[in-house]
Amino acid sequence: MKRPSQPRDRGIPEATVARLPLYLRALHGMAEHGVATVSSEDLAAAAGVNSAKLRKDLSHLGSYGTRGVGYDVEYLVYQISRELGLTQDWAVAIVGVGNLGRALANYGGFVSRGFRIAALLDADPEIVGDDIAGLNVEHIDALEAVIKRRGVSIVVLATPAAAAQNVCERVVAAGVTSILNFAPVVLSVPDSVDVRKVDLSIELQILAFHEQRKAGGPLMAVDSQ
Repeated sequence: MKRPSQPRDRGIPEATVARLPLYLRALHGMAEHGVATVSSEDLAAAAGVNSAKLRKDLSHLGSYGTRGVGYDVEYLVYQISRELGLTQDWAVAIVGVGNLGRALANYGGFVSRGFRIAALLDADPEIVGDDIAGLNVEHIDALEAVIKRRGVSIVVLATPAAAAQNVCERVVAAGVTSILNFAPVVLSVPDSVDVRKVDLSIELQILAFHEQRKAGGPLMAVDSQ
């Protein structure tokens, strides 16, 4: 089966793009268990979506499966990886090497997904110089030089909230247009910069809301008048 060397611009909807990593994660799990082909129903169940939505999503990639057989797992992994840009190596810098930054630096799953942690930076002199996951933590003063020298394409911000906007502006000025923000603050960036925010406290609050509803809902205030 011929594989095009470059992805084509198909105008894939953002909602579809957001689901592609879910499909890819499910497919990787199947590949690890030796599954060669998968039906749309089984893949949809593994990814937590309905099969009609999955088939529509994959049709944007030009993948329609084979009736009675399903999808070739290995080839579908390639198609989705190519569409997400994961068939090339992306150099990532983590700024802020506290507990979260260290955990991210030590996470082994990035490399297998096309991401290489290329640099670690921090402002704390007690942290600068430490060796973490085979990388030497560099001082934040060298941020721009490190981005250029290491060819950094994506920056992960794991700084305190008060420092995040300033670091973000320096990162953008250095030419980086993709930022993953773990800092508990909304960043102001130009339209050309993509920011994905990960806020664990918000996710926990949403879970608390649903847990409360399962227990019968919030207690209603009693009118004392």
